[in-house]
Amino acid sequence: MRVFGARALRGKGYTVLEASSGEAALAVLDSYGGDIDLLITDVVMPQMDGATLVANVRKDRPGLKVIFMSGYAEDAFRKNLDPTVAINFLPKPFNLAQLAQRVKDTLAAAGD
Repeated sequence: MRVFGARALRGKGYTVLEASSGEAALAVLDSYGGDIDLLITDVVMPQMDGATLVANVRKDRPGLKVIFMSGYAEDAFRKNLDPTVAINFLPKPFNLAQLAQRVKDTLAAAGD
């Protein structure tokens, strides 16, 4: 999904940073010098799940917008998140048009 999503979003003109795991994502974010507008993460990943990744990232970037993607129902993971923070959810499977629209909508939303 990562390779498909990254290629699709690059094709739509977005700059995409990729990481193969939650730990790698933290390293990429730490080393990247530019602004980051959006984090897209899977809910379930080995070693560090999406909720833990987001909690770590938001320590330094509290306003960062996030899209969680998962093959599980949204309610199944929402209990692991701060209930005061708005999240965006993209259920699997999804296609390029759905991914691009969710990214566009999330970036356009104020104050997520």
